[in-house]
Amino acid sequence: MPIKLGIIGYGGMAGWHHANAVKVPGVEVVAAYDIDPERVKAAKEKGLRGYDTLEAFLKDDEVNLALVATPNDVHRELVCAALEAGKHTICEKPVSMSLAELDTMIAAAKKNGRLFSVHQNRRWDTDFQIAKEIIKSGKLGKVYAVQSRLHGSGGAMHGWRSELKHGGGMLLDWGVHFIDQAFQICGYDDLRSVTCHTANVKTGEVEDYFNLVFDRKSGGYYQIEIGTFVLKELPRWMILGDEGTAYINNFSRSGAYVTLNSTIENEPEIVMTAAGPTRTFAPRPVEVKVEHELPDPQAKWTEYYANILDVIEGKAELIVQPWQVRKTMAAIFAAFESAKTGKLIELD
Repeated sequence: MPIKLGIIGYGGMAGWHHANAVKVPGVEVVAAYDIDPERVKAAKEKGLRGYDTLEAFLKDDEVNLALVATPNDVHRELVCAALEAGKHTICEKPVSMSLAELDTMIAAAKKNGRLFSVHQNRRWDTDFQIAKEIIKSGKLGKVYAVQSRLHGSGGAMHGWRSELKHGGGMLLDWGVHFIDQAFQICGYDDLRSVTCHTANVKTGEVEDYFNLVFDRKSGGYYQIEIGTFVLKELPRWMILGDEGTAYINNFSRSGAYVTLNSTIENEPEIVMTAAGPTRTFAPRPVEVKVEHELPDPQAKWTEYYANILDVIEGKAELIVQPWQVRKTMAAIFAAFESAKTGKLIELD
């Protein structure tokens, strides 16, 4: 059964979906609904059936998959309406403003026997795929620290993403991606607790910086830092193991992983510095360290829609499952609680 996609909220992300979903054979975008007449007009100019009421959109029987791409605070009502209308439904992230809202959506999907998923597209990012592959390969030995970060210099957040009532702020906007990636790397039972600090650097109502640390049951920690006003970027990833170190630059295959040359014996020597002698922090000779090329994964964002099509046709299981999304959202709300109380919060 081909997908006939209808988009609720024909804004910026809707345009991304429209351009990319159709790259998957068997997926066609046919309709859109928006409360803004200009966006309805834009949809019609793209050859879609444009609707200015939700009721009319939901009565379009050709649409068998609805995408909700609106501000966060109206996700629940729109997702539930689409599911009740008998349409498989995808929601942009973050999916909800609370776990109770998400539970309502999950229940509506079960009641109506329809697919429900969330567009966690950054599971297919090149840098994430590289990080996951390196960690799972064991080439770094036992990994004791993962640092995942995103630094930008733009400053203030804009539009509804800067407004508290719409669910704005960096934890929900980008944290939802990076925390989902943390679960993908560590597994859904390994993250034990979270400590989080936030700051309103350039944006008034919502946090535009946060730094959180997950303690892991298996040992070590997983750190996520995102800031919109950082004038000197650090690597997107630093992965520290007891046999090697990896660094990956922003959203690319740029970087390397470094191990020791097993054919050369090298015992650290005492080095004299201006501040005195040191051995622990003395640099190793260049020939002792070996830089290796990063893996070259071939993942593509379009795989998300390819999976949705396969699930609808009964050929595969859903990749981004509601219970996984719930774990991610619970971790986000725990991070908010930690930032508010200054306490370490245990994860369920």
